[in-house]
Amino acid sequence: MVKHNNSRGRYHFFMATRNGSRQLIACLAASAIMFAPSALKAQDTVRHLDEVMIQDARVSNTAPLTTNTVSRDELDDARTSVSLPFMLETQPSVVAAGENGGVGSSTIRIRGVDGSRINVNINGITLNDPESQEVFWYNIPNLGGMAQSMQIQRGVGASNGGSPAFGAAINMQTLNAQSSPYGMADIGLGSWNTRQYSFTAGTGIMKSGLSIDLSYSGLTSDGYIRSAGTDQQSFFGSISWYGERTLIKLLTIMGSQTTGITWDGADSATLKADPTYNPSGMYEMDGQTLYYPNETDNYWQRHYQLYISHLLTDRWSLNMALDFTHGDGYYEQYKADKKFSKYDINRSGRSDFVTRKQMDNDAFTANLSARYDGGHWGISFGDNFLYYDGAHFGNVIWCRDTALSLGDGYEWYRNFGDKKDNTLYAKANYDFSGDLNAYADLQLRTVNYKVYGYADDLFDMNFEENYTFFNPKAGINYRIDGDRRTYFVAGLTNREPRRSDIKDAIGRNDTIRPEQMLDLELGYQTAHERWNASANIYAMLYKDQLTPNGSVSSSGYSLMENVEQSYRLGIELQGGYQPLSWLRLDANLTLSRNKAVDYTYTDFADGDTELDTITATTDLSLSPSVIGAAIATITPFRGAKLQLIGKYVGKQYADNTGREVYAIDPYFLLNIKASYTWQLGGTREVEAQLLVNNVLNHKYRLNAWVGDWVDDWSGASNIYYHDRAWLQQPGINVMGRLVYRF
Repeated sequence: MVKHNNSRGRYHFFMATRNGSRQLIACLAASAIMFAPSALKAQDTVRHLDEVMIQDARVSNTAPLTTNTVSRDELDDARTSVSLPFMLETQPSVVAAGENGGVGSSTIRIRGVDGSRINVNINGITLNDPESQEVFWYNIPNLGGMAQSMQIQRGVGASNGGSPAFGAAINMQTLNAQSSPYGMADIGLGSWNTRQYSFTAGTGIMKSGLSIDLSYSGLTSDGYIRSAGTDQQSFFGSISWYGERTLIKLLTIMGSQTTGITWDGADSATLKADPTYNPSGMYEMDGQTLYYPNETDNYWQRHYQLYISHLLTDRWSLNMALDFTHGDGYYEQYKADKKFSKYDINRSGRSDFVTRKQMDNDAFTANLSARYDGGHWGISFGDNFLYYDGAHFGNVIWCRDTALSLGDGYEWYRNFGDKKDNTLYAKANYDFSGDLNAYADLQLRTVNYKVYGYADDLFDMNFEENYTFFNPKAGINYRIDGDRRTYFVAGLTNREPRRSDIKDAIGRNDTIRPEQMLDLELGYQTAHERWNASANIYAMLYKDQLTPNGSVSSSGYSLMENVEQSYRLGIELQGGYQPLSWLRLDANLTLSRNKAVDYTYTDFADGDTELDTITATTDLSLSPSVIGAAIATITPFRGAKLQLIGKYVGKQYADNTGREVYAIDPYFLLNIKASYTWQLGGTREVEAQLLVNNVLNHKYRLNAWVGDWVDDWSGASNIYYHDRAWLQQPGINVMGRLVYRF
């Protein structure tokens, strides 16, 4: 191995192996049947080349951005939480929520910003769906198990492809090759008949420079609420070749899931009588209340990726990435007592139906970037192009009215989405001295988005828009001494609305506008041998922010509205202290004000016949002003660990009016995690973990939807009422895990 020291004091490692193209092809074939461990100590080479592959999506600690990095060990330790949002729940400003406890559908919000405006990428390739701009975490379970590390960037984040971060970015690096063969088998059992299992293995770097890494996982559960069972599978495979200056990586990620529909929620009185109540699929027959047994959400997703990283010189590197993603799936639902006309059937009257809303989509992404790292300069620039082609269509697969012949799968609507997204970006970091450096990040993004065809509500979705966004960022980082630094960054970012926002606006004969955010961040960090602390002040100032209005679509999406002026102001505090060799304390706290300025809405008391129009500064929806987490880690003796984990989420509101009738109560959760590891010799070990969630058995609810409705048929006057549905969260529940590493 050859080691070079560049002019910035960083080391580059290159393996002293060379293979011709014929040797490479032969090695690819041979590696499928024979694992030959390498004698080379190549871990530093692997780490450096893998860092080259993802460096455009991530930033170092000299960049003036607000970040936290979660290591492989931390991710592995958190896998008793089966969904990635809950694995990250103790990170600063993070709120994780589920429709069905910790299994099935789950969401993550950071600084009050919903998941559709958090850029999630894998090795720099965006994972967000181009139309919904969401990441549906249960479509690919065990994402945390596929990750070498994750970096969370709060605020605008560094530029990469796809919709820009509008509150945070999550940058995931997939499993690195190891210097020697390894494996891990993992099985877990928990409440609600939850069963989790996974197997991960790798060849290590062989003499040829090849490495193969594989991971398979599954999760089945009956779920906390009625008919909320889930069956999820995922596969990760990677073939990597490490040359003297080149990394080539072929990677595939596949996921499938079938999950009961859980987004409807229920009113407070119903949940008080039955906390596990779920109205989805309910219908009446012969005086009995029955439930359709296949009320499910089904989706299959496949990612195929190619990465090539090449060190042109000691200072220049080149990256290329290609990704093809295919997804298809459907919701199957029982619809009771619906008009025939709703499904474009030329007949009067009503009946019961079973429908499938389906989608089929393909996305292709290409990324090319270069980086210069030497002297006082670090410069990177690149281009990311995405093309998306998707179809949405619905079929009636059953009708109770047997006199009606619909044939095999009557289609009542079909529409298409076509999106072209090109992002040019350039980033520079300049060292004025060993202690002071400046950072600049420029992004030019052009989007052409077209939707055509008929919606499920049978209106014409003829929409086409061209967007051009310029998103600049600049900041400065100052190292006060070896233990302390401070930074400031300002960034402007713009983004387009989602498909569901556009569809909802067309249905209301309205328009939906792009949103803009100016983000200002001022931070301070200090680190010492036994303690560390950081503080970050942020101001996120919005124009036309798209924020949840309290309603959901028939497919469970939160419907959004433009708020003309709004802001999120806050301070994030984070620290850790190790007073004793066997005790460590970690905590974070976010205090914020999240407001819509001069927001106009109507109000009333239940049963009123008149509306009052109010204009006021109100709380933004689903944006608590207090978010905190604390962890006490006790290691009484070698191999044993006990953690007390607390999470507090303050009062929040289900819509943007700030009315107490739509308030969501604050909640505090206390979890206990215990583990013990037996060393079996060599690299072999067995670890047992037990996680007890919500040990205080706190019964709390999150909102499903809220809205004002009017009774306009019972009398001469309209009578106004508040309506709300809640998602009941589970009390105490457990998850046990047994892991064998070798």
